[in-house]
Amino acid sequence: MFAAAELGHALDKEQYKLAADQLRQKLLSIQYQLKERGDFPVIILLGGVPTAGRGQVANLLLEWMDPRHIATHAFAAPNDEERARPPYWRYWRVLPPKGKMAILFGGWYSGPMWDQLTSQPDSVHYEHELSKIIRLEKMLSDEGALILKFWLHLPKEQLRKRLKKYANDPRTSWRFDESDTWFADHYDEVMTSQEDLLQRTNLADAPWRVIESTDERYRDITVGTHIVEAISHHLERSSVRQKRVDVAPLMPSIDGVRLLDKLPLDSTLSKAEYLEQLEVLQGRLNGLTRHPDFKKHSVVCVFEGMDAAGKGGAIRRITAALDARQYRTIPIAAPTEEERAQPYLWRFWRHLPPHGQITLFDRSWYGRVLVERVENFASRADWMRAYGEINDFEAQISSAHVIVVKFWLAISNEEQLRRFKEREAIEYKRFKITDEDWRNREKWDAYIEAGSDLIERTSTAIAPWHLIGANNKYAARLEVLRHLCDRIEAAVAPAGKKKRKSS
Repeated sequence: MFAAAELGHALDKEQYKLAADQLRQKLLSIQYQLKERGDFPVIILLGGVPTAGRGQVANLLLEWMDPRHIATHAFAAPNDEERARPPYWRYWRVLPPKGKMAILFGGWYSGPMWDQLTSQPDSVHYEHELSKIIRLEKMLSDEGALILKFWLHLPKEQLRKRLKKYANDPRTSWRFDESDTWFADHYDEVMTSQEDLLQRTNLADAPWRVIESTDERYRDITVGTHIVEAISHHLERSSVRQKRVDVAPLMPSIDGVRLLDKLPLDSTLSKAEYLEQLEVLQGRLNGLTRHPDFKKHSVVCVFEGMDAAGKGGAIRRITAALDARQYRTIPIAAPTEEERAQPYLWRFWRHLPPHGQITLFDRSWYGRVLVERVENFASRADWMRAYGEINDFEAQISSAHVIVVKFWLAISNEEQLRRFKEREAIEYKRFKITDEDWRNREKWDAYIEAGSDLIERTSTAIAPWHLIGANNKYAARLEVLRHLCDRIEAAVAPAGKKKRKSS
């Protein structure tokens, strides 16, 4: 990939001035077209050889375009806030909204590239990181984002020449770093590994553009021209793009029986029995969240199910056992304008808790394969691919010591009707019932089918669904607490769990 970037490309001053004047106008024009359309973001990743000019390119783009609609982000070693969350959290939080642009220095390639430079990376870990990058870029591309990846290249002798010049001149010595010398001393070895990384992540929808950077004028004009051409092409393509379903098909039930049809919904538990057990389980949960090892983990609780199934009541029995400083409850409704301008998982990534904290989602990312599917708010291609994207999301956060606990609360059609009427009759419960709830009842079967499909596709070993029959709200609340305690205990106090079982 690098041979074509060592041919001696260059522009003289006159060629550069003429090209730059035209390019500035084109960049501004295409930037405002992007803003007016507002239907996709542009993500520019800058990588390359030291001293090849990533900073200069970024500064020039900010000078040539309207800086109000383009942001820059550099990634050093993770800070305390970032280390307390899954690794990709810091990238998701800076993604540009639709109609905007962002320049990322290295971006999600920073980790693998740095590993290649500083050590001999573990091959299994390295392969895992590359697969994460590929899946992320595919998901962002499927969501409509335009990803432009630039590798600014310098031949070995040119790198040595620049390093010597920078180091010997007091005016430019600030550009020089000892790690750059190491890079030059190991140039052939490093470039072999970097070429492998670029080739394996050179995707159809997110290709690498290798730019010869020996001549700064050629470099700047080439990068700017690629940006104009790519955005222009994407503006044309996005208006006519046909999304195809590129995942394994759903298997319909031949006899009409669905997974949720077979879930037992009733229990004979009395209120007195409930109150007695509730206090014990809440005490157990409180003790687990004060366990010393709990500070090494965080918890994400997901609540889904039919309207009026008791999600809010179950959440309140959890929070009653917790320190108010230790948890957040996130109620999920229709996305806001800010959230619609981002990939659908963005609004959930931003709420992930740091270590030692719990976040409870009243509805969640499963809306993509539930309400958005049933109500036709998302295309079939979008909600079909979401099953795999959700599994990948949960796998990523689980690998970062996030305990993912998912509850599906189910009630019968008759019990839902009874609860709806009760809510209408009781003054302080009227806010819980809306016209939309009544409309959703008319699509009961469609929601049961969608719920059964999502449970089958997304109940994994690391993030299984806990299916709770909730006609008896007391039994349902206790089941939620038991499962939550069991999952936390398995992570932070496994020895205590074994002891409890044997006693």
